[in-house]
Amino acid sequence: MTPDTTPAQLEHALAAAAGAAPAFGSSEPAVRAGWIRAVADALDAASDELVPIAMRESSLPQARLTGEVARSTGQLRMFADALEEGSLLEVTIDTLDPQAKPVPRPDLRRVLVPLGPVLVFAASNFPFAFSVCGGDTASALAAGCPVIVKAHPGHPELSVRTAEVMIEALKAAGAPDGTFGLISGFDVGVTALKDPRITAAGFTGSVPAGKALHEIAVTRPEPIPFYGELGSLNPVFVTQAAIDARGKDIATGYAGSFTLGVGQFCTKPGLLFLPAGHGLQDQLSEAVGAVAEAPMLNDRIKDGFSSGLDRLEKVDGVRVWASGGATLLQTTVPELLARRDEILEECFGPVSVVVEYASPDELRAAVEAFDGNLTATLHAEDADAELARDLLPLLTARAGRVLWNGWPTGVAVSWAQHHGGPFPSTVGSIHTSVGVTAARRFQRPVVYQDAPDAVLPDVLKDSNPAGITRRVNGTVTTGEVSR
Repeated sequence: MTPDTTPAQLEHALAAAAGAAPAFGSSEPAVRAGWIRAVADALDAASDELVPIAMRESSLPQARLTGEVARSTGQLRMFADALEEGSLLEVTIDTLDPQAKPVPRPDLRRVLVPLGPVLVFAASNFPFAFSVCGGDTASALAAGCPVIVKAHPGHPELSVRTAEVMIEALKAAGAPDGTFGLISGFDVGVTALKDPRITAAGFTGSVPAGKALHEIAVTRPEPIPFYGELGSLNPVFVTQAAIDARGKDIATGYAGSFTLGVGQFCTKPGLLFLPAGHGLQDQLSEAVGAVAEAPMLNDRIKDGFSSGLDRLEKVDGVRVWASGGATLLQTTVPELLARRDEILEECFGPVSVVVEYASPDELRAAVEAFDGNLTATLHAEDADAELARDLLPLLTARAGRVLWNGWPTGVAVSWAQHHGGPFPSTVGSIHTSVGVTAARRFQRPVVYQDAPDAVLPDVLKDSNPAGITRRVNGTVTTGEVSR
């Protein structure tokens, strides 16, 4: 076990981050992009050292972890590209127009600026992609915010070594001292969250822990935004036409999705809604029965899963369909509605519940029973267009990503991605923790009115010396501005 950060060490980390904030936040986009790419290169170079540590601490296989390193460094480079291109700053310029109606318009120049030092609570289930070098860290750095990561106790040695690689790379590339730091210990994280030098926080973890930390963040003397990813059931709804067309593929695809990573993905589909008389029980049971037992991330998660599974199996109206390396349970929509709070409580691990519906009205009632989720999936055919048009608004109201004939596990890192959703899947459904716009969580807009060109940041100057994309008088351009 890594010892908890001492009060003196925490103070040093907080002071260093606050000291780095002005220079790091005001750095030119291309310069900051270079620092971020240096971190990506260093992590790639250290992969052969870091992956074995992660394997030992998490029980995850080498191929999965090697892919996670690539995902982490890939998103760092994606943010660097977005910085250089300019979209990350959302520069918008409306030039002086004395003839504007109903009143003359001044010269207005808007840009997103960093909030300041950000505290990131690392997750356990992705030792790279959602941990020390994960998406919260990458997006905050891209926004121009120094980052302090509270290490997850599930992979302490990996956290320390990853942080060392990142700090060394930033220093060698010329980034300000204090741009990145690591702390350890539950109480240490709480103390850091309360510190006035922290301006925002990111979290991935359980609903109880996330709600407790959110309460701290918003009740500080100066409240700060807290972006928490908490819990999600990611329901999948299947029509009879889809079963008729490809029932076997649906059965095997679902089993593969909810058991992927031993069911320890935040996008694991926890419920599968099938029409009564679907005829897929044997195929689902066979697919689940073929799943080999595998170790979970750590004893705490394993114990939590065992407790949750035992609770689900004891709910009236729920029965076991298949078990082994994973467990498949079964119930009906009326039973679900009668015991909503018991059945719709997330169980993190390799278990899922098949819920049978007897009519389209029962299917709609099932959709309406859900709170917020990261994802919702509909498996349907062209013949289901009318039903789909009815269901999609209901799914949209309850999920941040709505899938058609796919599986929610596997979150592409891209410009268009949204990884978030209504509470309790996240705290703050208007933001994402994956994709370029994740940086928006750690930025705020500032407008300069009638400021002379000589005093403006380079990204707002008439000549556009940074060469970034800007919206000028409504038109996207990289050209110069005429006053």
